[in-house]
Amino acid sequence: MGIERVEVYSVTLRFFEPFRIAPGASEKSRNVVVKIVTDYGVEGWGEASPSRRVTGETVETVLEALSKIAPKLIGMCPLRIEQNVETMDRVIGGNPAAKAAVDTALHDILGKTTGKPLFMLLGGYRTQVLTDFTLSIKTPREMAADAVKAVEKGFRALKVKVGVNPSEDVERIRLVREAVGEDVEIRVDANGGWSPEQAVEVLNRVEKFKIRFVEQPVPAHDVKGMAKVRRESPIPVMADESVHSPSDALRLIREEAVDLINIKLAKSGGILKARKISDVAEAAGVSCMIGCMSESEIGIAAGAHFAAGVRNVSYADLDCDLLHADKLVKKGGTRVENSMRLFSRESGLGVVELDTGLLGKPLAVYK
Repeated sequence: MGIERVEVYSVTLRFFEPFRIAPGASEKSRNVVVKIVTDYGVEGWGEASPSRRVTGETVETVLEALSKIAPKLIGMCPLRIEQNVETMDRVIGGNPAAKAAVDTALHDILGKTTGKPLFMLLGGYRTQVLTDFTLSIKTPREMAADAVKAVEKGFRALKVKVGVNPSEDVERIRLVREAVGEDVEIRVDANGGWSPEQAVEVLNRVEKFKIRFVEQPVPAHDVKGMAKVRRESPIPVMADESVHSPSDALRLIREEAVDLINIKLAKSGGILKARKISDVAEAAGVSCMIGCMSESEIGIAAGAHFAAGVRNVSYADLDCDLLHADKLVKKGGTRVENSMRLFSRESGLGVVELDTGLLGKPLAVYK
């Protein structure tokens, strides 16, 4: 029982419209898809969604990392996931998105080998996951209009992107709340776009709009600034870009800088390490959210299974595939109804069929 072949693909997925956050805008996402084939006929899919800003990775660095990792995995037992992850770390440091693609494919194989949906093997705490819908940065009135459209589609939680201009950000939040009423949960994400002083001012001004939490109010490196915001903010503070690993989580918790932590598989290196971040957080009484980068339905399915399986993952931001005009998965994965990510009865990630035209031919095959 071993890994027989690793195939690596590059895909480009267009957004319906430019997606803007505080650091900049994107019209498309370029991802890397990994297919691992076993010698007993089971295949697993995984995806890397690299970010130069967050993890220092690009498609090119992911491909380079996989060229070093994949040959070392040939012949290894795909079900011994921790051993495979240890091998990846021994071969090359960093490169979490590249490693997440392999880790996810191995977990997909685990589910398919046992004949179970992956979330059941990760703990099976939930059978469905509530996700928010993200509002890209636009003018305040445009974002309010987008919020209404999302709620009309059934979304019960919205993530409002801010962090460009504090005064405009207050107006964005105010108009979105007025547009959707009191029953819709609003989450705010500044992507590190505020100074600590700006964050404290804005959060005190928007408290009356019933904000569930604010995500990464200050730059990732500014742990003391995060701690200041947490002390002086009436709204719970969530870390995203500041936490890549269990040790990062432990450091921010010790510094009393966070109330919540956003885990992303591409940022942490995959499901195995994401679970370790959650375990550290849970030991300290800190709940987690599972977020996404710019993944297709493959990466989103992995995040959804993780969120469903693990009790301490109380929130989910798993909507990037809904923002893509291009759909890589033709059959299977997860689906969204009334803000809930729902699972099929298929084993593993539940991904059954991919669009071979979008996927194309493998850039590399290791065997």
